[in-house]
Amino acid sequence: MSKLTGKVAVVTGASKGIGAAIAKRLAADGAKVVVNYATSPDGAQKVVSEIKGAGGSAIAIGANVAEEAELNSLFQATKKAYGKVDILVNNAGVYAFAPIGEVTASEYRRQFDTNVLGLLLATKTALPYFPTEGGSVINISSVASTMAPPTASVYSSTKGAVDTITKALAKELGPRQIRVNAINPGMVITEGVKASGLEGTDFEKQAIAGTPLGRVGQPEDIAPPVAFLASEDAKWITGETIFVSGGAAI
Repeated sequence: MSKLTGKVAVVTGASKGIGAAIAKRLAADGAKVVVNYATSPDGAQKVVSEIKGAGGSAIAIGANVAEEAELNSLFQATKKAYGKVDILVNNAGVYAFAPIGEVTASEYRRQFDTNVLGLLLATKTALPYFPTEGGSVINISSVASTMAPPTASVYSSTKGAVDTITKALAKELGPRQIRVNAINPGMVITEGVKASGLEGTDFEKQAIAGTPLGRVGQPEDIAPPVAFLASEDAKWITGETIFVSGGAAI
């Protein structure tokens, strides 16, 4: 029996990149997976098709995590399809880099609304759907929360908030046997990174130079630690931030 058999997982922002890799890994480990998306139904459906093609179970449900009404619909649809939520992966996130002289209120709100408020609202909305025996919440943070590179003041601060929220919620939800942990990736080559033009630049070269394992990450590097935290193998782990970065943050 696979380690997540009988479990139901909701992965936000799972139509591509890290979220897609996580959804596929959780399904491979036996979970029924809800592939959430905000703007890419085709991408989400592709992930669902790949999961089903490999013998797993998945559905795609659209919702903007910063909108409570949409989150309510997401989890109601999850309950209708699968009956409960055992695992929530708060992966949905946005980023942009700019020097302080170019920071705007609108960009601040865009990043904080998704990366911080969205995480809080998704967790809040999911709670009634967790069974009495508890479950696992996994927040996708970033090494930027502590490395805080230049031009990343807004993004880094959102991920610093995620790390702090992880610890606070671990204490708050522990009595309900809901474990809360964070995974902090380093630079990962995703569709978003490629679209932003960062691949192959000096930024990537610097990231590689600062990584003891000598390369940047791939989405498939992040999924196994998430699957571990979702499983009973991690039943005595909560409130932790685990850096999955090839050593970039040490």
